[in-house]
Amino acid sequence: MMHEDESVKAALDRFLALHPKLIDLSLDRLDALLDDLGRPERRMPPAIHVAGTNGKGSTLAFLKAMLEAAGKSVHVYTSPHLVRFAERIQLAGETISDAALLDVLTRVEAANGDGPGTFFELTTAAAFLAFSETPADFVLLETGLGGRLDATNILPPEAVALSLISRIDLDHQHFLGDTIEDIAREKAGIFKTGVQAFYVPQEASVTAVLLSEARARGVEARPVNPVSKNAKLSLLGDFQRTNAALASAAARYIGIDPLSIGRGMRQATWPARMQTISSGLLWTAAGSGKHRLVIDGAHNANAGRAIADSLPDDQPIYLVYGLLETKDAQGFVQPLLPKVSRAVAVEIPGAAASLSAHNAASAAGHAAAETAPSIAAALETLRDEEPGMILVCGSLYLAGAFLAENQGVTVASGRKAV
Repeated sequence: MMHEDESVKAALDRFLALHPKLIDLSLDRLDALLDDLGRPERRMPPAIHVAGTNGKGSTLAFLKAMLEAAGKSVHVYTSPHLVRFAERIQLAGETISDAALLDVLTRVEAANGDGPGTFFELTTAAAFLAFSETPADFVLLETGLGGRLDATNILPPEAVALSLISRIDLDHQHFLGDTIEDIAREKAGIFKTGVQAFYVPQEASVTAVLLSEARARGVEARPVNPVSKNAKLSLLGDFQRTNAALASAAARYIGIDPLSIGRGMRQATWPARMQTISSGLLWTAAGSGKHRLVIDGAHNANAGRAIADSLPDDQPIYLVYGLLETKDAQGFVQPLLPKVSRAVAVEIPGAAASLSAHNAASAAGHAAAETAPSIAAALETLRDEEPGMILVCGSLYLAGAFLAENQGVTVASGRKAV
């Protein structure tokens, strides 16, 4: 596991210092910056744009595998990263090199000067620069937060091949609205006039909002159904069948053959989504294979329910979890507790907004949750239990810290949720 390149890290730190807020949803600053950069967003390959609360990344992982199985070259933009920022930008199927990343960050910084762009706006501009200068067939684009005012939504309709909506749930209410209908309206803001859209099954009120917003923009929005339980998927969890279906609908629409779609379902990889860990320092701490060790970045109530529904009933389940203070901790952990034999709460290493282990344990309510001073200590307390599954979850930041520590990389303190 590589450390963050020091020059890249320094540039990213300077970006963080430019705006007093981590999140300030607007398109005006980015529009001006992209104009100064020569409009790279208009020179990229056609984009497939996905918004939603849960499943965006998994959908793009399936779609990427399907496209590559058909011989297509694909750029991908996702967030947040797990260990290194470079993970967010894939050029023609490969993680951007440190040299290429530093080049586009430096050019964005020069164009922006001391302008008050947010971290996500500036790094999105850097990704667009990289995508515009490397040939590929498609760009797979994940929104960062919401949709209507998300930086990725700066693309004009002619630059977008397809719009996708994954599962919508309550999350980021302080930015997107207090109700699920308000949030759905923000997500539907990625719909572009004349651009086909697909969406996964939603609550009735959410579907009504999506269809209303689609009609207002002259968009045809079609629902998808989960793929058959007979279909083999490389990503674990019944909820992935819905994400695979959304990716399949997109792939069919752009002309990908059925064999490549099936191959993509079986070959997709997406770190920290029910990912089985089979080596490393934390794997050793957990008993070197005595237990099945699984990590997942799920962090909201809907995702907690989805994971709970997918857990096996034929073995003990042990939970290690940590949560950000901005999330619905109780809503996430409560569905999991009836399925687990022991639950251990930890503070997320390096995360500036992490709940303390004590407060994360308190989210369990009357159910008994223990605390541990570190991920390793939590795993060691479970090592001698009856063989079963140890599930580490609650935040992508916890999953990223796990992956770093498992490879012996020290997690820097003060990491912000960007």
